[in-house]
Amino acid sequence: MDIILASTSATRQSMLRSAGVTPNAVASGVDEAPIKLSFREAGQSSTAAAMALAREKALAVSARHPDALVIGADQILDCEGRWFDKPADLPAAAEHLRKLSARVHRLETAVVCAVAGACRWEHSEAPELKMRPLSDKFIAAYVESESDQILHSVGAYRLEGLGIQLFERIDGDFFTILGLPLLRLLAFLRQSGALPS
Repeated sequence: MDIILASTSATRQSMLRSAGVTPNAVASGVDEAPIKLSFREAGQSSTAAAMALAREKALAVSARHPDALVIGADQILDCEGRWFDKPADLPAAAEHLRKLSARVHRLETAVVCAVAGACRWEHSEAPELKMRPLSDKFIAAYVESESDQILHSVGAYRLEGLGIQLFERIDGDFFTILGLPLLRLLAFLRQSGALPS
């Protein structure tokens, strides 16, 4: 069975390929903003919103590729009830970091697998990260050094790079922080026969 990642995320693709999974990457076409807004207006949790987004992405692509196993994933950064989106530009990234400085945030991360337009498996995890106090000088130097690479992350950081210097504590799975609960996903793929066991 073909495996499709319902995302064009380079990080998620790289994680899967490094683990021996070679998915086709297909953009889901799901408009995330109205889904997030509806969950916020209904007072729903960021956990529920991330799962709904992952589910919508998996089902949208599965409807177009019913013979494949489709992986949908989503991640929402929740800091004290405020949800963060990917920064639009470098000044916005710097503002993200100022707001996250010296605070704990959660990365609500969800993954869903669908086949023939139906969900077959879903899982969520929420690593917690505490950012150390950051000076404006450090933030400016960090943003200049990392440049556009940090615009692909909801928190404006990459733990696999200089972003590790932003933190004083990290509780959770490294792969999940990068955007995919990889160990649990691989276990499901083996259980389902999509990967050898």
